[in-house]
Amino acid sequence: MSSLKCLIVDDEEVSRMVVRDFVKRSEGLELAGEFDNAVSAYEALHTTAIDIIFLDIEMPQMTGIELVQSLEKLPQVILITGRRDFGAEAFEFNLTDYLIKPITYPRFLKAVEKAKHSIENGDQKLVETSSDDTLFVKADNKIIKLSLCDIYFVEALSDYMLINTSDKKYIVHSTMKALEKKFPDNFIRVHRSYIVNLEKVDTIEDMQIVMPQKEIPIGNSYKNNFLSKLNFL
Repeated sequence: MSSLKCLIVDDEEVSRMVVRDFVKRSEGLELAGEFDNAVSAYEALHTTAIDIIFLDIEMPQMTGIELVQSLEKLPQVILITGRRDFGAEAFEFNLTDYLIKPITYPRFLKAVEKAKHSIENGDQKLVETSSDDTLFVKADNKIIKLSLCDIYFVEALSDYMLINTSDKKYIVHSTMKALEKKFPDNFIRVHRSYIVNLEKVDTIEDMQIVMPQKEIPIGNSYKNNFLSKLNFL
């Protein structure tokens, strides 16, 4: 097996230094990068192939667990924490292992061996959004967690999507097809340029959905599917 590329994500410099030293002295591991925040790591994971992440749980702006929840596909994740009661997070999200600070080299090697075994056996980590009622979006150089119940509709703008809540709009780089897969059943495609939250639909008039912020047209090719979702008396 070629060297496994590792990423360190921890806001504590001393902790990063310890893990960096362990990685460098371990055969078969290669340090691909390190970050003091999860947002930068999120960017790196979309541009660099990583085999193992050593990921701190408690970080400002975006926690390690929120980073895990924001990604659909993950490499092997070894959580790092200073609290013993946080170990359950690794099992809840089906992650590789967890290390409790201060990290010892023997325990580090044990976690790495588990990661190597998973990689050799083709164990790819798949993680959905954090729950059935939240969605993470990248907007304004931040990772933002939205409650699905707050979203009224999504509008296509060329290569971007405009997610509309009651008081804010979020521009995200995505496609309609990709967003449709992220949303639960109450989000319905009603037009080639619109997805609406059925729970926010109060009035339909002349094949237009009346929203507080906008009147949304219902496309002919989407009309029958949309009407079939309505609970008519």
